[in-house]
Amino acid sequence: MFTGIVQDLGTVVAVDEQDEGVRLRVRTPLAGELRPGDSIAVNGCCLTAVGETEQDADGPSFVADVMNESLRRTSLGSAASVGARVNLELAMAAGDRFGGHVVQGHVDGTARVESTRPDGFARIVRIAPEDPSLLRYVVEKGSITIDGVSLTVSAIDDAALEVSLIPETLERTRLGRVAPGDVVNLEVDVLAKHVEKLLAGKDRS
Repeated sequence: MFTGIVQDLGTVVAVDEQDEGVRLRVRTPLAGELRPGDSIAVNGCCLTAVGETEQDADGPSFVADVMNESLRRTSLGSAASVGARVNLELAMAAGDRFGGHVVQGHVDGTARVESTRPDGFARIVRIAPEDPSLLRYVVEKGSITIDGVSLTVSAIDDAALEVSLIPETLERTRLGRVAPGDVVNLEVDVLAKHVEKLLAGKDRS
């Protein structure tokens, strides 16, 4: 489980395309805390570290496999090219502060950035899900995960949602670099999905 508080901006240093998926190597100081089998969120997608951490002159790096299912459902197939910066978060440890909200690292779908605009020291980003039906799980002032970042929805309509990004988020995550047309990963609040299923079951009983 994660909380949507990005801990580092890693750099993709290798992409090994295979028939079964893609193997990524990402350079980050967080690699020193990973062991084979540990989970790490990469742009909001929960991946498993495989093999041992490697160290070179530029720092430590880890390897993770991205299966075809993840490539279909997330932006990792296009966004994780060599040289790309990616949001990283280690799995939450027992006793950690819960700074964001419940994030599983299970991406529900992708969305496209429609626009960005300044709002004082913040920046408002409007994004439209590729699957508009995901918006039924989103409410104004509710939580949303965008590329692994826990954010508060500032506005929503039938086609898109908006989030307002503070300077800290703009500096510490890749969301400070997004532009209209870019694709990002979305994970809606899992509590909303559970409530929907429970209510559906009640209607059938």
